[in-house]
Amino acid sequence: MNAKNSPLNRWTVVLAALAINLILGVLYAWGVMLKALITEWHWNGADATLPMSLATVCFAGMMTFGGRWQDKFGPRYVATAGGVILGLGLIASGLVHSPMAMALTFGVGSGLGIGLGYSATTPPAIKWFPPARKGFITGIVVSGVGLAAVYISPLTQYLLKQTSIPTTFFCLGGGSLVLAPLLAQFLRNPPEQPAAQPSAAATATPAGAPRQDSDWRQMLRTAQFYQLWLLLILSASAGLMIIAHVAVIAREQARWEWGFAPIATLAIFNTFGRLLSGVVSDRIGRTRTMMLAFFLQAGNMLVFTQYDSPRLLLFGSAFTGLCYGTIFTLMPAATADFYGVRNLGANYGLVFTAFGVAGVLGPMLGARIHDHFGSYAHAFEISAAMLVAGALLALFTKPPGARAHLSTARIQPASPKLRQNPAL
Repeated sequence: MNAKNSPLNRWTVVLAALAINLILGVLYAWGVMLKALITEWHWNGADATLPMSLATVCFAGMMTFGGRWQDKFGPRYVATAGGVILGLGLIASGLVHSPMAMALTFGVGSGLGIGLGYSATTPPAIKWFPPARKGFITGIVVSGVGLAAVYISPLTQYLLKQTSIPTTFFCLGGGSLVLAPLLAQFLRNPPEQPAAQPSAAATATPAGAPRQDSDWRQMLRTAQFYQLWLLLILSASAGLMIIAHVAVIAREQARWEWGFAPIATLAIFNTFGRLLSGVVSDRIGRTRTMMLAFFLQAGNMLVFTQYDSPRLLLFGSAFTGLCYGTIFTLMPAATADFYGVRNLGANYGLVFTAFGVAGVLGPMLGARIHDHFGSYAHAFEISAAMLVAGALLALFTKPPGARAHLSTARIQPASPKLRQNPAL
């Protein structure tokens, strides 16, 4: 076996990508930081929420550019740049005290760094493995961001208790600035090899259909891109709404002040969902797994108002995390199935811009409805309807290869023998 293509190299890339995503999950620290900004610096809720919201938008937006850059220059350089920008953004946040300044340092600075780093972790990892394992490997890599919430929230809480808000930013920023670029040096693409045919479960491309890698311009000409983009909005909004408001939901529905408990539970099962969906989708297909997850999440949303005790709320949070986590495995894997892996960074970056839309739509939907009606009941119902619509859309989302293959067959010029004897 070629040493460059050895299992050790493969798993080194996967583990490095997983570790980088654990660092990029520093975004989850904001839930703890927000409370400190309100209680210690007396910011209002809107001001304290602004940096996080802006970071989510910048994170999603930078995925497009970061994906194209990692396709062109390689994942090592892009992930290194992402780690440096993230670290400097966090350190700069420790030097400012106004909401608008922190919106620039944390929201723009750290958000752009996270987007750059995240865009360079999944593509190189899955390129080392055959198509039949794309879902499994994607699940491992992206589970890092979900799992980060398990350690980053208590770590931030500890630092705030022992030091101060600025020092906490300095510590988080310093760690990111050192560790992320160091781990990025282990990211590399495999040697160029002939493209392998995808698994039957992953796609529905007819037997013998040619498989070609599409760039982002070709991808934008297909209806499937817009289907995936809309699927991501419809599915992610519900999970993001619960993540943003679960502490309030716990207090109002379950009369439970331990809001961190459902957040941690959701994060843990979010990780399980990323791993489980990768294995399942490799067997039954991406869109079938999407339909299953979306329908289950819709049912969960419809009964969420009935979670009126701590135990039931933990169950609902766990179920939400399990279904929500699937999209972070299924969407990049489906993008790779539909458009190949050569330009996956740029292609998935464009698909992921939908997450920025969902990051505003989901939390704001919950906030507006709660402010107007005094409860989240209608927000849960609307989220359920969106998820059902997403499941139905997934039913009609087919790989573009099948249609492209038929179109190619129609436009092939006739052979000389056929031109001489049309009856053949």
